[in-house]
Amino acid sequence: MLQLTGVAASTAVVAGCGGGGNGNGNGNGGNGDNGDTTIEPGTQIEFDGQTAGWLGIAPDSIADAENPTLVLQEGETYEIGWTTGDGARHNIEIRDENDEVIDDLQTEIVTEPEDQWLEFEASSEMATYICQVHPTTMIGDIQVEGGDGGGGADNETDGNETDGNETDGNESMGNETEGNETEDNESE
Repeated sequence: MLQLTGVAASTAVVAGCGGGGNGNGNGNGGNGDNGDTTIEPGTQIEFDGQTAGWLGIAPDSIADAENPTLVLQEGETYEIGWTTGDGARHNIEIRDENDEVIDDLQTEIVTEPEDQWLEFEASSEMATYICQVHPTTMIGDIQVEGGDGGGGADNETDGNETDGNETDGNESMGNETEGNETEDNESE
């Protein structure tokens, strides 16, 4: 019985971690589900520069999201920038996984956002957009999806692990929760 209880406890923890579904983006800083939709090529990605974080203005899929993940298509052109701010000094940069600016994609550090736009072609080396002055709060992820069956990033997020077996399948709704323990062995 102790082993069964351990399995049930593990299952309860796993089921609890899964939450109640897809999330609503009200979590920690908005780096999760807000804006996890692919942004159309040619789109202007517009932000409000706030010291607490980049606040999405446009397109609609990132509106009001703090530091939303930008899902872009590899090889396509986009524009990113900020048009309003809190009066503090900011800039916007696109960096790789080694925290290095890619292809000089950075604007000047200013308090008034005039001409704070970067036009770029999305590439797989792009990892984050960030303010050099506020790197711990004004940072968001860039996810670049390959157009030619490009692999890697899509398989685990959209495939088996997130939407698949563990959350909706065997563990949460399976044997342990509704089956042996609660009704049969342990309660009585």
